[in-house]
Amino acid sequence: MSKAIPFATDAWVKRLGEECNKSRAYREAAKNWEGDLYVIVEPEGRLQETVHMYLDLYHGQCRQAFVPADPTTLNPEFCISGPVSAWKAIAEKKLDPMKALFTRRITLKGNMAKVLKNVKAANELVNCTTGFETEFPL
Repeated sequence: MSKAIPFATDAWVKRLGEECNKSRAYREAAKNWEGDLYVIVEPEGRLQETVHMYLDLYHGQCRQAFVPADPTTLNPEFCISGPVSAWKAIAEKKLDPMKALFTRRITLKGNMAKVLKNVKAANELVNCTTGFETEFPL
């Protein structure tokens, strides 16, 4: 197996974007989705500062994925925030992303109704994180 990619890094979010673009299941589930987002990882464990990972998702494709040098330069439609432990639980499928939102393990800024109409797309996005090994800073 390939080497684990450190979570909350530019390499990790770029790989997630690649996995989305390779996934037929994601493409189908997200065919009507239009919206960019920040996955905001709050400091915990060895992660000492907040990391903003940007994803531009459009009709089942990831058009861009990167960690911006200055997160204030972008204004994505959605911001989803949480500590490393919550993202790890979601990626390892120990925590459903919608349950994480409703229990406030992660928080959402943006149109919740739009997210609720696209739960399958959100779940397939999470499935894309299982296509490669991740090293979490815990």
